[in-house]
Amino acid sequence: MKMDTDLLLSTLGLSEEEPDMNDWDLPLAFMKKRHSEKIEGSKALAQSWRMKDRMKTVSVALVLCLNVGVDPPDVVKTSPCARLECWIDPLSMSPQKALETIGANLQKQYENWQPRARYKQSLDPTVDEVKKLCTSLRRNAKEERVLFHYNGHGVPRPTVNGEIWVFNKNYTQYIPLSIYDLQTWMGSPSIFVYDCSNAGIIVKSFKQFALQREQELEVAAINPSHPLAQMSLPPSMKNCIQLAACEASELLPMNPDLPADLFTSCLTTPIKIALRWFCMQKSSKLVPGVTLDLIEKIPGRLNDRRTPLGELNWIFTAITDTIAWNVLPRDLFQKLFRQDLLVASLFRNFLLAERIMRSYNCTPVSSPRLPPTYMHAMWQAWDLAVDICLSQLPTIIEEGTAFRHSPFFAEQLTAFQVWLTMGVENRNPPEQLPIVLQVLLSQVHRLRALDLLGRFLDLGPWAVSLALSVGIFPYVLKLLQSSARELRPLLVFIWAKILAVDSSCQADLVKDNGHKYFLSVLADSYMPAEHRTMAVFILAVIVNSYSTGQEACLQGNLIANCLEQLSDPHPLLRQWVAICLGRIWQNFDPARWCGVRDSAHEKLYILLSDPIPEVRCAAVFALGTFVGNSAERTDHSTTIDHNVAMMLAQLINDGSPVVRKELVVALSHLVVQYESNFCTVALQFIEEEKNYTVPSPANTAEPGNLTPVRDSPAIPRLRSVNSYTNIRAVTTARNLNKSLQNLNLNEEGAPAAFSPGNLSTSSSASSTLGSPDNDEYILSFETLDKMRRVSSYSSLNSLIGVSFNSVYTQIWRVLLHLAADPFPEVSDLAMKVLNCIAYKAMMNTRPQRILDSGSLTQSAPASPTSKGTHIHHAGGSPPMPSTSSSSLTNEVPKPPTRDQPATRPPYTPTIGGQAPHSHQFPRTRKMFDKGPEQAAEDGDEPCGHRNYISATLQTGLCDWSAKYFAQPVTKIPEEHDLQSQVRMERQWRFLRNTRVRKQSRSITQRGVSRLDDQIFINRNPGVPSVVKFHPFNTCIAVADKDSICFWDWEKGERLDYFYNGNPRYTRITAMEYLNGHDCSLLLTATDDGALRVWKNFADQKNPEMVTAWQGLSDMLPTTRGAGMVVDWEQETGLLMTSGDVRIIRIWDTDREMKVQDIPTGADSCVTSLSCDSQRSLIVAGLGDGSVRVFDRRMGPNECRIMTYREHSAWVVKAHLQKDTNGHIISVSVNGDVRFFEPRTPDSVNVLQTVKGLTALDIHPQANLFACGSMNQFIALYNTSGDVISNIKYYDGFMGQRIGAISCLAFHPHWPHLAVGSNDYYMSIYSTEKRLR
Repeated sequence: MKMDTDLLLSTLGLSEEEPDMNDWDLPLAFMKKRHSEKIEGSKALAQSWRMKDRMKTVSVALVLCLNVGVDPPDVVKTSPCARLECWIDPLSMSPQKALETIGANLQKQYENWQPRARYKQSLDPTVDEVKKLCTSLRRNAKEERVLFHYNGHGVPRPTVNGEIWVFNKNYTQYIPLSIYDLQTWMGSPSIFVYDCSNAGIIVKSFKQFALQREQELEVAAINPSHPLAQMSLPPSMKNCIQLAACEASELLPMNPDLPADLFTSCLTTPIKIALRWFCMQKSSKLVPGVTLDLIEKIPGRLNDRRTPLGELNWIFTAITDTIAWNVLPRDLFQKLFRQDLLVASLFRNFLLAERIMRSYNCTPVSSPRLPPTYMHAMWQAWDLAVDICLSQLPTIIEEGTAFRHSPFFAEQLTAFQVWLTMGVENRNPPEQLPIVLQVLLSQVHRLRALDLLGRFLDLGPWAVSLALSVGIFPYVLKLLQSSARELRPLLVFIWAKILAVDSSCQADLVKDNGHKYFLSVLADSYMPAEHRTMAVFILAVIVNSYSTGQEACLQGNLIANCLEQLSDPHPLLRQWVAICLGRIWQNFDPARWCGVRDSAHEKLYILLSDPIPEVRCAAVFALGTFVGNSAERTDHSTTIDHNVAMMLAQLINDGSPVVRKELVVALSHLVVQYESNFCTVALQFIEEEKNYTVPSPANTAEPGNLTPVRDSPAIPRLRSVNSYTNIRAVTTARNLNKSLQNLNLNEEGAPAAFSPGNLSTSSSASSTLGSPDNDEYILSFETLDKMRRVSSYSSLNSLIGVSFNSVYTQIWRVLLHLAADPFPEVSDLAMKVLNCIAYKAMMNTRPQRILDSGSLTQSAPASPTSKGTHIHHAGGSPPMPSTSSSSLTNEVPKPPTRDQPATRPPYTPTIGGQAPHSHQFPRTRKMFDKGPEQAAEDGDEPCGHRNYISATLQTGLCDWSAKYFAQPVTKIPEEHDLQSQVRMERQWRFLRNTRVRKQSRSITQRGVSRLDDQIFINRNPGVPSVVKFHPFNTCIAVADKDSICFWDWEKGERLDYFYNGNPRYTRITAMEYLNGHDCSLLLTATDDGALRVWKNFADQKNPEMVTAWQGLSDMLPTTRGAGMVVDWEQETGLLMTSGDVRIIRIWDTDREMKVQDIPTGADSCVTSLSCDSQRSLIVAGLGDGSVRVFDRRMGPNECRIMTYREHSAWVVKAHLQKDTNGHIISVSVNGDVRFFEPRTPDSVNVLQTVKGLTALDIHPQANLFACGSMNQFIALYNTSGDVISNIKYYDGFMGQRIGAISCLAFHPHWPHLAVGSNDYYMSIYSTEKRLR
């Protein structure tokens, strides 16, 4: 790979000067599947392979009209003529005996294909005999299929009126028998075989009569008084199948070398006739010594595959099956070749009949009609197989030499292998699939066939569906009875693929004891981990919502087996073991108690701190279903539930939203179990919140007052969005971004500094719970958020493990915390659970009041323990769709839903008059609201509330994880394929990076003497608070309080503007580009400690939140604090976070976990962070003027290795140069710049710059630093302390004065400086043009 890069670099005239900066080696953050995909299962493919209506042909009528010795009048026979009927010469014995022998022989020939059917012969019959025969067979067959075989060689040809001929009693006349009558007697489903000349006429007549019947049935159905309706009409003939020997205008062949009933011979003795026909071809002369007599002597039995005759029959079956599968539409193939054994055999043999009879100018006809198959290439493979077999015959028979088996199957497997290795993605399916199926029957080729089949199934769900439609299922099910160890890995792989696509096979497996096979694989410690993973996945599907499977696997010791493997080094195995455990005891109490006896919950605790988020998720899922059983509770089980709940509560600040979503669902199971206890807690919190009034930070707008509070230019109203989850789809749409251009939130007009006391408004609309008539029945987000903050705990850390209050109170607090989660899907789920319980609590406390108000459609409230009921919101204002984000467009909220009287226009909050957090959640969220995206139910049926919570709350994690097994496992990932587009794009980006590094270095190395050429200026939608250059492209991100704007500084145009989703009382205080060298993500940090990561910005797509988590808990947003500061290390994937807290917290983005908390040892906030991965050092500047150096390899007590106290005021910036001997440069508000050598206790150099610094940045490459001042100017210095440039005025605008500097930042490579000021302007300065 390195060579390819070098080659490309040299062709572009670039040389890779810095091998240490190899972009290929840098890890990528947040690019796993869980970040790029929606966490949900794949759409279930409609599985058509299962025969819904498997059928048997249970009765067979053999009707022979031969009248031996008397030729019918309308046929002129040749001389000599074909005479044999069922391989018997009728003239070799008396006519009656001949007739009986032929009948008996025909029955034997059919019995080879269907030995269990009832056979009735009707030899030279009358009309009445045929009627009696057909009606009795239909009566006995009931709904099953009946076969009618008609041989008309001794009667006239069928008539165009739709009649066939039989005899009168004395055989003096031919009597016509109408096909219409035959249909009536035979009924449906039936199959008809006609072996007579002009047989196609019968097929046509049959169809006309069937159509006539359909019309009669329709008439009778529409008009009951019609005479037709009084008659008992026979059933529809849709399910009837016909096989006819020739077209309507054709006669049967009379060649004396062929049997007279050539069609019947092809259908019932195909190998015999195929070999005879082969010998009659000219090509057979190439096989010397083979005669027709010799063919009769081929050794072996048709059903013994080891003998020559049996092998030929096997090959014939494989070939005809393959031709049919490749030529027929899938549904027709299923119907004719898989539904009924006898029908399948007749149709396979019909393909041979078509081939042989066409060579005698006769075209067999079928209904349903088949495409022509007589020229299919597979027939050549048949001719070769026959050729090879027959060439051995003389020596086998004369000398008794051993039979050499045909290479046919080995060659077909090779063809299949070639298809697998050589093909492209989109192509026709492999022709040989049905043959692979046949090969599974042979022990010789089985291993290879299974291997190739596995590779085929690995191509994706379409391949699995295809294989199932061919009929693979019974074969692989049967193979589970094999004890061969070498088949285990292959069978486990194949079954994992099948169950990932069609989980309904769980029942078949349990029925055939197949689960035992996988239990033994899982328990086999010599099995590689990936095979045990597939086995446990299969078992997890078997026990999924299927009590028979749960019971069977519990008996098979599944729980103990799984618990042993919880600490396996293979993460996917740990994940599936946990999911499997969660599923086996889901709503199945015996398994839960078995788990309790084995301390399963305690063994699962170790997975809660697993480095892989998916494994933590699976463990949370398993513990959630463990406490979620609805069986009666004893004290013992309650204690266990509490224990599990407190363990789960520790994941409240997990870095992965997937884990926190699963956590909400797990806790919701607990809430359902202990509903009455939680109702009590909810009431207690609601009361506490109501009594706790705080001064409001903004004038509380009355519900009717829609005027903005701040006088700021054109504040558009919040658009109502369906749910906060849609913040991605709606708030970030381009049209919204346009409407934000004029938005100007005037910070100076803001209310006084926020302090923890005045964080929430207490307007009656938001917090009191009055009657539903006056718009106050609300448990809105702000109410919950206030509850969270006023409830009596100081920090979340003290919450865990301290039983100062009941478990229920603590879990309620955890849910309150999760309702304020920065990741919308998590907070939505938590809101659902909280609202649901508050709703129950309110119903139970004031049933009368609610009923009086007319808002109930049911009659009585539920008691806390009994099942709850759903309430319709009648009366009161309609539950509004959530006003869930600052989609700032003037849009009227949706009208009320149909069953709610619109009493008055719903209240729409505006920015100014809205309580904190209401960007996220609606003011109008009802206490009774089921949460976002839940439509009111139609019927008036009360539905169990308990079921409501558990039914709607699920994360799709297990189904999403199962997709792994449905996708190709063995395929090279696209990014590793050197020719793929993904790879080429990365190559291009890395070459661009090298070019930027090289060209910018050539400028900075020459030295920068001036930096005041304004190359960009524009008015930002909000006051810039943080600016960040993209390291390699021409994009710059500018954050204001709660939104981010992207500009292209080269073209001077705006690319994007979207809302970050942080609550209104918080502000963005830091930004970082993650994976800046490749697919960039933007990380934003807000002063409440939340981190959000965005993708798809500035590229014409809607920005999307990749992940979000609470980086620091217990942060108190204030206007004077440092907020949250971060530093990002791409090479290690570590994110350092600190701010208005006493620690530096390090997050590992790969594991999405907190890895270290370093105490700062100071009482003031951290204002600046800088780290160096080479030396494992972290430098922090603090608000008290100290600069502290930490070595993160050491323990928390000794990791602080140096403290510099030379500054006397707030440190604006502390920067650690990324170089083995790099210095620390720190600057305070007073403008003193100090240089420290990390190993020495005092500064090595001090420079004095301007006083009153508000912002400062240091260029990592160019020995420059820039100072921004309150006093509306920027000064640039080099490291010697010389002033390079002073910037006081904008270019143009008649030299308007720069505003007070709010933020500034250097480009990591180019000598560009971005400056944001309080007058909303954002400008960029660079060196003189000629130098660039």
